[in-house]
Amino acid sequence: MTVTDQQAGTGATPTNVSLDDVPVVPAGPSRAKTIALNVLPPVVLGILVLAGWYFVSYVMLDDTRRFLLEPPHLVLEVGFLDWDNFSEILQGLWSSTRVAVIGLTISIAIGFSLAIIMSQSKLFERAIFPYMVTLQAIPILAIVPLISFWWGTGQRSRVVVCIIISLFPIIVNTLFGLQSAERGMHDLFTLHRASRLTRLRKLMFPAALPAIFAGLRISAGLSVIGAIVGDFFFGRGDVGIGQLLRRYANNLDGEQLLASVIMSSVLGVAVFLLFGWIQNRVIGKWYDAAGA
Repeated sequence: MTVTDQQAGTGATPTNVSLDDVPVVPAGPSRAKTIALNVLPPVVLGILVLAGWYFVSYVMLDDTRRFLLEPPHLVLEVGFLDWDNFSEILQGLWSSTRVAVIGLTISIAIGFSLAIIMSQSKLFERAIFPYMVTLQAIPILAIVPLISFWWGTGQRSRVVVCIIISLFPIIVNTLFGLQSAERGMHDLFTLHRASRLTRLRKLMFPAALPAIFAGLRISAGLSVIGAIVGDFFFGRGDVGIGQLLRRYANNLDGEQLLASVIMSSVLGVAVFLLFGWIQNRVIGKWYDAAGA
């Protein structure tokens, strides 16, 4: 039957379109297929990585050089299942986590303050931004003697390293977000004679949230790197994961070394996912709706 036959009894203008010509919207993928597409690729890649790991350990390395890359089951047995070794790694990881959290918190406070100041005045932006770029470009090794001279070789210096490494992405992304509000919306706020504080709170800051969280996710990972790097240079105080990495490398403890590296990676991934979860809770639905 055609649409023409159906329209004959209603007096509507006939159109010679067959129902067979009407496109059919395909059904979306099933939930099981979606889960499989998301889970199987990383699982398969992980299996291939483990197979390559075993190949390097037992085929490419002889017995005298196997300490360079111990096989996975020995890393699991010595580094994770031996509680004495694993508890030492956890304590070092907790010490580095505290340093990373303190450094990231201070970076957020400084970065937000500077970004807000620069967003309110082009003069301040031109004055401050070059020094922020310079600070980001300075190799951390070049200023380690200055940091130890000014703040000692303890936890305070590790926090300073975290701040230096994680500060720049917060400033850049927050400033970009604050300046990304639409020109027409600014004109509307100007028409209603809104104050700077009102404009910042109700227009610029909501528009900046996606960019702000992008910067926070980057800086969160960098703060973990800064805490570990600081451990290598400043060894006084609580033993961090960076000091354990150096000790295990010096003692040729390959199993503990690889276990520490794995736990350091887990910490970085956990911090990144935490800020991603916070972002979804704060702006996820709003941002998806706005994009749609």
